[in-house]
Amino acid sequence: MSGSITEIETYGVERIPDAGRTARPVDLFRLEFGGANTFATCVLGAFPILFGLSFWDGLAATVLGLVVGALILAPLSLFGPLNGTNNAVSSSAHLGVHGRVVGSFLSLLTAIAFFSISVWSSGDALVGGAHRFAGLPDTDLSYGVAYAFFAVLVLVVCVYGFRFMLFVNKIAVAAASVLFVLGVFAFAGDFDPSYPGTLSSGDPLFWPSFIGAALIVLSNPVSFGAFLGDWSRYIPASTPRGRVLAAAFLAQLATILPFFFGLATASIIAAKAAEYVDPAAPNYVGGLLAISPGWYFVPVCLIALIGGMSTGTTSLYGTGLDFSSVFPRFSRVQATIFIGVLSIVFIFVGRFAANLTQSISTFATLIITCTAPWMVIMMLGYLTRRGWYDPEALQVFNRRQRGGRYWFTHGWNWRGVTAWLVSAALALTFVNLPGQFVGPFGHLASEVDISLPVGLAVAGLLYLALLTAFPEPREVYGPDGPRLVRSADTQILPIVDAATEPVT
Repeated sequence: MSGSITEIETYGVERIPDAGRTARPVDLFRLEFGGANTFATCVLGAFPILFGLSFWDGLAATVLGLVVGALILAPLSLFGPLNGTNNAVSSSAHLGVHGRVVGSFLSLLTAIAFFSISVWSSGDALVGGAHRFAGLPDTDLSYGVAYAFFAVLVLVVCVYGFRFMLFVNKIAVAAASVLFVLGVFAFAGDFDPSYPGTLSSGDPLFWPSFIGAALIVLSNPVSFGAFLGDWSRYIPASTPRGRVLAAAFLAQLATILPFFFGLATASIIAAKAAEYVDPAAPNYVGGLLAISPGWYFVPVCLIALIGGMSTGTTSLYGTGLDFSSVFPRFSRVQATIFIGVLSIVFIFVGRFAANLTQSISTFATLIITCTAPWMVIMMLGYLTRRGWYDPEALQVFNRRQRGGRYWFTHGWNWRGVTAWLVSAALALTFVNLPGQFVGPFGHLASEVDISLPVGLAVAGLLYLALLTAFPEPREVYGPDGPRLVRSADTQILPIVDAATEPVT
């Protein structure tokens, strides 16, 4: 990571040498917090009010979802320092050198979805603020220019890579935080913490709404699961694991700032401009601009700009990196440009031709529902392996080789893949997003969306059961052997060049 911020990063998913790994846990904190300290998170913070909760009940649901989500996410930060590569490549140890494509495509889809949400929400806020402040025409052309400006700017930063992205997020974390704090002065006169909501604690819809709001908040930390290795791979392996865990955990707790901003301002919007929080057609950004004093329009636009840059770069950077890991003939820069251009096309088609703006939020939720079980498998795999991995064997796929500790059955570890497929499929059947997607079992829990808890629980139980019933080879566990499960004396094929050796 030496050189200036304008030096284009050359590392892809190969193991980063020790000399190039000079990041610190605080850098991970900045990237993770900066990627969530945005308008997109404020919109999620508004959901408890949209669900009819009071301010205090909404705050309790937010804190619950945030803490649980941070606890689930934090262990995913450990793979990067250990293996010097991203989490999708590290998943080879648990899903096989071919099965690791599951993690790559999950992170690819998640990144495109959240990049789109980021550009849309930030562009809408910028155009809306400029319209109110300077009379800028509120037309499709204005929105198109704003989206293109954000998207291209983000793409340029991602092409330069990790060091430039870290520089952007250093500024973004401080600047966005200050602008959110300014909101205290902008809205203090209108804010009423006794806002009662539309649901009382005795209402039959109260608990479904409370749990649903908490799960929406929880989905924000979970969305970072596949990306943490993209950034933590620059942290030296000798860094104490507790510091890395703390950085990942505290970064999510710090997002209480944008969540609180969204919750508080949504309660004001509900009291003063209720038409903007109509559950059938919510418009949080429009409502925020409607209740903002004139002097706060400029800070709103700055939050949109900074937030769009921060979230967009952390999403798109991971996308390019993962695409280059699935198709190693692409360099990181080539993959980033290719996926960036496709994402920009998707943004414009979705916004102006197909009207997918609301559907993409549902799409992102469904992806997260599938990502959570993958995260559980990774965490339990780390636990049973005692945190021991063979970095060379992890790179078999990228080098077009075969064999090694993580070859398993023709490159697939059917234990991890089966646990993921079953738990993700079952979780999707419990999704309950009224008006968007309701699974066949979505109504079983009194209209509560319990897809994430179901996915997490089933993945954990099934994966451990499969590891116990069908032990993995002893050599994948390293010198200290397995924890909690058994191992088997299974022969490990040597690593060979797949181009010259027949596949067996």
